[in-house]
Amino acid sequence: MDFNNKEQILNHLNNWGQENMAKFLDIIFTDVTEDSLTATMPVTSKVHQPYGILHGGASCVLAETLGSCLSVLHVDTEKVVPVGTNINSNHLRSKREGTLTGTARFIRKGNTMHVSEIEIRDEKGNLINHTTMTNNIIPRMK
Repeated sequence: MDFNNKEQILNHLNNWGQENMAKFLDIIFTDVTEDSLTATMPVTSKVHQPYGILHGGASCVLAETLGSCLSVLHVDTEKVVPVGTNINSNHLRSKREGTLTGTARFIRKGNTMHVSEIEIRDEKGNLINHTTMTNNIIPRMK
C-alpha cells in the first residue's frame, strides 16, 4: 500500500461497501500513516444506551472497525484477509454528545497475526475507551 496517497486510501475506506456498521454509525476515516489509522464517530442518540450515554458496543464497533481496517491496509487481500478473533475493550469515561476520535496502532504486525491498540478520545483529549484487538490473517476463500 502506498501510504503517500492518503486521500486515495481514505476515500477507499470511506466508500467501501454499500451498507455496513461503520456507515450506520457515521464512522469517517480521517487520517492514515504507515503505523496508524484514525477515524471519527459522532455521539448521538443513535449510539446511546437507555441511560442516554454512549453504548459500550458502539465504542467497540469504532475500535474494531479501526483495528480491522488497519490490518487490511497491511496485507495482500487478493491472497489473505484479516479476521477479528479477540477484542478487549475498557470503557473509561461516559459521553452524551460530541465526536469521538479513535486511532489504531499495531502492537504486533506478523504474517499470521496482527494485534492492535486502539485509543478513543473525545474533543478535549480525554481517553474514553482503550481497546486491544487481535486479527488472524487467513487465506482468502475462493
